[in-house]
Amino acid sequence: MTASIILFTVILFILATGNYIGTALAFIGLAILTLYTDVPYQVVANGLWHLLDSYTFAAIPLYFLLGEVIAVTGIAQRIFGAIAPLFSRLPGGLLQSNIGTCALFAAISGSSTATTAAIGSIAYDELIERGYSSRSLIGSLAGGGTLGILIPPSTVLILYGALQQVSVGKLFVSGIIPGIIVALSYMVYIGVQAKLKPDLTPQEDTKIIPLGKALKKSMEAWPFFILMASVLGTVVAGLATATEAAAIGVIAALVLAAFFKRFTLSTVPDVLWRTLSTFSSLASIFIGAAILAQAVAFTDLPDYLMTVITEAGLGRYAVIALIYLTYLVLGCFFEPMSMMFITLPVVYPVVTQLGFDPVWFGIVMVMVIEIAVLTPPLGMNLFVLMTVSKGRHSLMETAVAAIPYWVILLSCLVVFTLFPGIVLFLSDKVIY
Repeated sequence: MTASIILFTVILFILATGNYIGTALAFIGLAILTLYTDVPYQVVANGLWHLLDSYTFAAIPLYFLLGEVIAVTGIAQRIFGAIAPLFSRLPGGLLQSNIGTCALFAAISGSSTATTAAIGSIAYDELIERGYSSRSLIGSLAGGGTLGILIPPSTVLILYGALQQVSVGKLFVSGIIPGIIVALSYMVYIGVQAKLKPDLTPQEDTKIIPLGKALKKSMEAWPFFILMASVLGTVVAGLATATEAAAIGVIAALVLAAFFKRFTLSTVPDVLWRTLSTFSSLASIFIGAAILAQAVAFTDLPDYLMTVITEAGLGRYAVIALIYLTYLVLGCFFEPMSMMFITLPVVYPVVTQLGFDPVWFGIVMVMVIEIAVLTPPLGMNLFVLMTVSKGRHSLMETAVAAIPYWVILLSCLVVFTLFPGIVLFLSDKVIY
């Protein structure tokens, strides 16, 4: 009786947030439990409480709070202004700055949409006024924004780690090398494009700024290095878990906000409310997905799928290719986070039983989600950029501009699948 009350209360909470995806997932999970298993609700309620009470899950609202405080301090504007002269020395000018700034901002934001919105709102109008090709500009912002959930810290990796009980610290460091490779691939593409089509870059931005002057200007981005050392540095050095690093990052951001006099008591309620709204919406999906995941785990579905795969004679790489294809198709119709929660209960057991490393799969799954945020009709980054451009570009125009970056991501995904050591190279170096 107590377990039923707990589950009923949880579902009421999900409904109260207005997120019906989470409600649907919870009801589907309960239906599976009732119709296809004899597992008591008490077991599911205990498992759900264990997930919500986990140390890892506590990191998520802290990272959301960190993002909100960073937004108030104007850290994104400071980073862009500081490093733009350094990256603009490369072929492609400030288009290279978009990628570089997105990569740096990703290292403290943990969100793809936040990275796209923050850097896009700063760069779009300025680069349009300078005479940059709008298509190339939108494409660079679309591609750069995807780095937000690959380069750690990443809220998607935290959720994956919490749901599947995988070390978040190992996930974080495993995202570093792939993130750098993807960012460099974007920059190489922009450089080649600028060489082949010089008119894409305004004449005044083709002048090379003296290296000394560019380096001196880049020193103004010092708050970024403090935040990155607080969040990512403490995890890599083994000094803190991902949750502790999030708390350290919030403290560091508040100190910086006080230093720049950009954070007052009057802004606290707004920051806390926006953090709570974002977290409650995500938590409702997480709860619904957790109920569904437990229900599926109590059925024979994963074992049945493995039997089908074995009898069909499919190799492990053929199966992983089918999983990628499924994600790409679902990405056209589902919001990425929901897609991950819906599929993991079935996909994760199959992947691990085939012998794939859970940390590796977390990184490649994030890359597939990155591709999804660039895929119409529901690619979230595409809608963010439509807003940033104030409706000057349609959904299809934005999607077409993002195609080269879509292809680059897919190519990198193939490389990381064939050579998993690239992803896992740093994972053994992490304690937590």
